[in-house]
Amino acid sequence: MSRLVIFLYGLGAYGVFFATFLYALGFVGNVVVPKGLDSPPTAPLTTALLINIALLALFAIQHSVMARPWFKRTLLRFIPAAAERSTYVLASSVALILLFWQWSPIGGVVWNIQNPVGRIVAFAVFASGWLLVLVTTFLINHFDLFGLRQVWLHLRGKEYTQLNFVTPLPYRLVRHPLYLGWLLAFWATPTMTATHLLFALVTTGYILLAIQFEERDLISIHPEYEDYRNRVPMILPLGTRPAAAGVERVSAA
Repeated sequence: MSRLVIFLYGLGAYGVFFATFLYALGFVGNVVVPKGLDSPPTAPLTTALLINIALLALFAIQHSVMARPWFKRTLLRFIPAAAERSTYVLASSVALILLFWQWSPIGGVVWNIQNPVGRIVAFAVFASGWLLVLVTTFLINHFDLFGLRQVWLHLRGKEYTQLNFVTPLPYRLVRHPLYLGWLLAFWATPTMTATHLLFALVTTGYILLAIQFEERDLISIHPEYEDYRNRVPMILPLGTRPAAAGVERVSAA
């Protein structure tokens, strides 16, 4: 496979991701897109629950399994190393597109904020979550995270180098500001339906589980992450402890 083809593949994968990200914002917020998270129910309750749980499970399995080092090593037998991250990004996007397409709302209202100020606050928190997600990706190198740096270096004939860990401000408060952003985006809503609650509960459970696997991998690659994990809270900024002497501050990718 030529360098140009790999580069174009990476660009295409990123384009699919970015379109999916924008659609996800509309899907969760029930704005603009033709079918949102809380669209009218179209299937019996039991059927809808099974469909939605299966869709969420499929995304979770794809997202976690493909991120594991053993899977990456297997995948590299079939594709160039420069295309590995782009393939992961593309597969994640396809899993999300399937979820958007086949999602089956179940209706029901858990809470509904009537106060106009309360609704504005809920929407503001929702928007801040999405903004935190996007900003955080740039703080840890957006282009590396989504495979563009890899295919660009390969196009130029340069060897890929692992990024060093640094601690921009959010990472000094919590280890996973990216996940905090997702949680704000998923839970902040003026009208919480049973459908939305199911989505928020399952995705929260997945995030908490995924962090355990991710941090285990990070420690194996960067032993100094162990000290970072001991000092900085995982999701909620509830205080940090001083760094050990001689240990450089790092951030989770």
